[in-house]
Amino acid sequence: MSTENKKPNRSLNPMDFTFNDVEQLSRFVTETGKILPRKITGLSAKHQRRITNTIKRARNMITMK
Repeated sequence: MSTENKKPNRSLNPMDFTFNDVEQLSRFVTETGKILPRKITGLSAKHQRRITNTIKRARNMITMK
């Protein structure tokens, strides 16, 4: 199994992530900085929206590229 198609580990609840959790949020972002779609992450719609907003907040706070 290639590492490209491997789904991110969802052992932690995405609702608990903050913009300071850069290592955990980077699992939901590609190398070029694009947010992975729900189809790939396997998150529910509610969790995907929360992750997206958290990633955007981290970008604005310049804690994440």
